[in-house]
Amino acid sequence: MSESERVFRRFFELHHADLSRLAYLLTGESGVADDLAADAFVEVWRHWARVSAADSPLAYARGIVANLARHWIKKQTRERLGLRGLSLLRRPGEADPTAVLDVRAALRRLPPRRRECVVLRYAFDVPEREVAEILGISVGAVKSQASRGAAQLSEYLTDLPVATGGGTRAR
Repeated sequence: MSESERVFRRFFELHHADLSRLAYLLTGESGVADDLAADAFVEVWRHWARVSAADSPLAYARGIVANLARHWIKKQTRERLGLRGLSLLRRPGEADPTAVLDVRAALRRLPPRRRECVVLRYAFDVPEREVAEILGISVGAVKSQASRGAAQLSEYLTDLPVATGGGTRAR
């Protein structure tokens, strides 16, 4: 095994769980998160010379995960819109009697870029400047999106129904 392969393997071992968790928080789907993390590491390996030379290889990898998650979400949205057109899914706004208070559900309601800013800033405690680098946006945009996202999350969490022992009650 070459030195480059050893360094990559160590990078993988150190950051796989973190990148998988990031993908999970962005998509809300555990199986998808593992696949996206794996796909991200394939891309990291393909560009390992560039990644390992970057100021922050982890930021580079997080950017790949964020992009992959964004593309997956867009694909899911297109598919759901097609199913809604066929009346196979409930329309937005219809209550789900089995819903429980779930931060993941609230995160899924945020637009993808806003969700990425919120998750990276607050769940992973990534500095604003690094979030900006990961997402390819300005620090001001990160501040704005994270602030708006946190406010929206607060609203969404207040509005979600909460499951109780004998059914649900609105919060």
